[in-house]
Amino acid sequence: MRKLAVLALLTLAVSLAPAQGYLGRLDTLGTTTYDWQNGWHANQLLVNAPGFGLHAVWMWSVNTSGTSFDDRNMHYNYYDFATRQWGGTNVFTHRAGFGNIDCDPATGVAIIGCHYTGTGGIAPKLAKDAAPGAGIFDYADGEPVVGVKQWPRIAVGQNGTIHLFVMTASYEMSYSRILPGNWPVFEPPISVDPSPGFPTFPLAASKVSGKVCLMWEMSSNDPEDAYMQTSTDNGSTWTGPVWFPPPPAYGGDTVTAFHITSLYPWYDWQDRLHVVANVCPNVNDTTYIIPSQIWHYCADNTPPWSRIHIATCDPANLLAPVGYNATYACRPCIGGGNDGRLYVAWEQFDSSNVEPLTSRLRAGIWVSSSPDNGMTWTPGLLVTERNTFSHRFPSIVDRMVPGGPSEDTVCILYMIDSVAGFFVQSEGPVSFNPIVCQFIASPLVGAEEVAGCGLRVASSATIVHGVLVLEARGERREARAELLDAMGRKVFDLKPGANDVSGLAPGVYFVRAVSRELSAVSCRKVVLAR
Repeated sequence: MRKLAVLALLTLAVSLAPAQGYLGRLDTLGTTTYDWQNGWHANQLLVNAPGFGLHAVWMWSVNTSGTSFDDRNMHYNYYDFATRQWGGTNVFTHRAGFGNIDCDPATGVAIIGCHYTGTGGIAPKLAKDAAPGAGIFDYADGEPVVGVKQWPRIAVGQNGTIHLFVMTASYEMSYSRILPGNWPVFEPPISVDPSPGFPTFPLAASKVSGKVCLMWEMSSNDPEDAYMQTSTDNGSTWTGPVWFPPPPAYGGDTVTAFHITSLYPWYDWQDRLHVVANVCPNVNDTTYIIPSQIWHYCADNTPPWSRIHIATCDPANLLAPVGYNATYACRPCIGGGNDGRLYVAWEQFDSSNVEPLTSRLRAGIWVSSSPDNGMTWTPGLLVTERNTFSHRFPSIVDRMVPGGPSEDTVCILYMIDSVAGFFVQSEGPVSFNPIVCQFIASPLVGAEEVAGCGLRVASSATIVHGVLVLEARGERREARAELLDAMGRKVFDLKPGANDVSGLAPGVYFVRAVSRELSAVSCRKVVLAR
């Protein structure tokens, strides 16, 4: 099949390397000195309430000395779709942390979890907003019924049931819930076994049925494996624990191992369960951080596992450690668009980008997408700048934000660690670290072959002077191209030959090739420089 190629021909200079700027738009929600935002798997910290706005939560502190962080709190931000503005406030009236967020699908109201020090020890507590973005909270204290438990994970189901998955200090797990209309009363907890040996225990609840999924990673095993337990009636009855087989990532004598940063379950809008995980090679009972692989699971697919990404380097070029509780690529999370496309984000370290104050590698945020329910994936795309900061703890929005007539906008919440290496874990000095939400127009830009079409995306380029040349090859006259801004809005149509872009502001743009007959879209990033 013939191809349509989009080439940026520059009048004076050409940069063949991909541009290293942040892709799309960054909104800063605040800063924190509590840089240990989450010690384990990726956590749901950003959710979309369609028709209302985005809900975000993160751990806030301005403490600059000691390790008590007496001011630590869960901080809530709300992005109003009508005003396109953020607002924010601390959620709890006491020291709190290590929670996550979800929202009621019927009302759009945010539910936020945390743990705090109760009368008997660390216990779970929930907050429910009065209205989407109101910042007026009512509280449900879990200690009287659920007991002394910590690191709570919450999810809100289709009928408004609030599901709670918690763990004791000795790594014993239990499940509880608050039924619709019964706020703030928790049901007595039920035990979940076998104990994982470390706090990796995510959960997910469907927004279109009564399905709920509990997962946990067995850090006490070697190699580390995983289990899951499911319900179809909003947590009234449960299957027994089922071993969750790892993907076929490695072969021969190399065993595939999950990691404490693995496992992120999520139900899509067709009620299918998806799981993304990073896995590591285990050789002779030793687990290595490279090559680290990102995989996707969906039981509706054949085969159910598909590989998204491989992250590795020559061990001789690994110039510093990745730090505590991490692999070379880890903490993947997943969400979906209105068109059914899947998006996965993760943090990945740069083998040669070393923080001199701590001798720790810095990380960037990477993204991939799938047009076919996870059967195939676009090549991983670095969406953050390679600079003197480290980008950690990504949380991709569960449902992408409408960005145009036929596109979604990908939103990712993460922390920009000003000094790589965690102050909370005594790896480095205290610093003020921005919490940002990055908005990226879809389709994602990368070296991507569009399925069934033959349109191909080349590498990124920089336009040093204002001439962009579009070259069309082949006989596909129905294919056309247009220039988009960083938010995915069309600037103008591109014609074959020279196009004058000298009147545009410097920044990131996209050349999008569209084939109406083949229903195919292919994008390429270009950077306009002065």
